[in-house]
Amino acid sequence: MSTAISTDRLRELASEGESLFAELEEQLGGDHEGRIELGRRALLWAHETFGDDLTVASSMGDEVLVHLVGTTLDTADVFFLDTGYHFAETLGTRDAYEAMLPITIRTIYPKLTVPEQDAEHGPKLHDRDPNLCCAMRKVEPLNRALEEHGAWVTGMRREDAPTRTDITIVGWDERRGMVKLNPIAGWTQDDVDQYAAEKSVFLNPLRQSGYASIGCAPCTRPVAEGEDARAGRWSGTDKVECGLHT
Repeated sequence: MSTAISTDRLRELASEGESLFAELEEQLGGDHEGRIELGRRALLWAHETFGDDLTVASSMGDEVLVHLVGTTLDTADVFFLDTGYHFAETLGTRDAYEAMLPITIRTIYPKLTVPEQDAEHGPKLHDRDPNLCCAMRKVEPLNRALEEHGAWVTGMRREDAPTRTDITIVGWDERRGMVKLNPIAGWTQDDVDQYAAEKSVFLNPLRQSGYASIGCAPCTRPVAEGEDARAGRWSGTDKVECGLHT
């Protein structure tokens, strides 16, 4: 990683930010409006602190994050990982947000196309070895997308999965040696739904078909009423994360 800010200084900023926003979360995080305000303050702090060293990751299944970014910051660098397996609706959501908001969306591709991967590893690797498929089509492209940056923003929420219950609003990404921000970490699903309704957020059309957590088409299904939102990801396996955040 090449960034204008040294790794030691990034660590210091991560520690300062974690303390600052832990305190602010105690003050503001008790209600819906406070959690929205907290998210906006985190984005503004990050923008002012890191400038062009800041980038935002979006899967277009975290529409409220993209909307929050685009209505809080004058400009923002956003990147989208095109795995080659996305639903058409997800690609359309990406295009809609780039047209609607003052953001630039970089689309990052895996090193191998799907046909090239099939030729090298056999077809439907996602069924046989989903961890390897995610490593090649998500994790490696993510690492490339984060090059030249010192801080990145995600749409992770504590409610998303048992592996995410302890995430902080500002933290340190040890694997990549950079600051990691989760401005909507404390948002509940009710917060997400209320924000989307209040702000007329454009939602991925798959939401209307029961897709609560949206990933690659071969590995994502709609969820039934009462099912956990993540139950539709890698259904029938013990896999719960793609590897981007673990």
